[in-house]
Amino acid sequence: MSRRDEILASCAKVVAMPTCVRKAGALLDGPESDLALLARIIEHDPGLTANLLKVVNASDLASDRPVLTAHAALDVLRSPEVLRFFISTGVAPYYVHVIAGYDQAPSQFLQHSTTVAIASRELASALKLDVPDYVYTAGLLSGIGKLLLGAYVQVDLREILRLVFDEGLAFDRAEERMLGINHAELGGIILERWGLPDALTRVVCHHLRPDEYEGRDVVLDLVHVGNVLAKMIGVGLGADGLNYEVSRKVVERLGITSPVLDRVSAEVVVELQSLWDLFLECSDDFCNL
Repeated sequence: MSRRDEILASCAKVVAMPTCVRKAGALLDGPESDLALLARIIEHDPGLTANLLKVVNASDLASDRPVLTAHAALDVLRSPEVLRFFISTGVAPYYVHVIAGYDQAPSQFLQHSTTVAIASRELASALKLDVPDYVYTAGLLSGIGKLLLGAYVQVDLREILRLVFDEGLAFDRAEERMLGINHAELGGIILERWGLPDALTRVVCHHLRPDEYEGRDVVLDLVHVGNVLAKMIGVGLGADGLNYEVSRKVVERLGITSPVLDRVSAEVVVELQSLWDLFLECSDDFCNL
């Protein structure tokens, strides 16, 4: 069995991993007013968002159209009892304290994922683009493949970094050289197996290499640049650092300029400051199983 086949086989054992399950469970047992805080936690957590969308889209609760955002899913799941069921059944038999291989603690992974989501949304606003609401969700879930691939990256990290620094490969291309797959492609496969809509899975799958996607998807373009911008801001950086390619075609299609990037970066930093309390609540020290 190749490394790629081994990794893909392990996908079947993976369920969505909420970063802050204990905190969310406590809120469900609290007064009804706490549901507003629960919604805030879910909307800014990639594990909880993925699990929520998985449950809603697989159930009879949704309409004929796929549910693509946490906010829309929460509108469907108005009952605390249903929310309690979704969280309790989404807990995996293990809890990942560190994103192995990428040198990211859960709080760092959460911070980076949220930064990509905010940057993608704010970029669309700055460029005055009419885009679907799920641009935030797509950004939030874009790095989810790291949760599984990290254990394999850890084994070969020395050689992966050698390829990055000695041969000039982007980190995801070095992953693919060593493992037969990169974390973006794996993330798309995981979300597809969870039953999430294609509009989300294709963005996650191609966000590092949008030029390889046949067709035009403005959400994909925004998440690609949003991921780059999040790394430039420096939030939640891991072992992979800034070692990724930037698509010139996407930059040209969107009309990205330095003033736009500067303005969006400032707006993202301001919004992140309002979320630090949330990051603390979902860190190891505050949310430990």
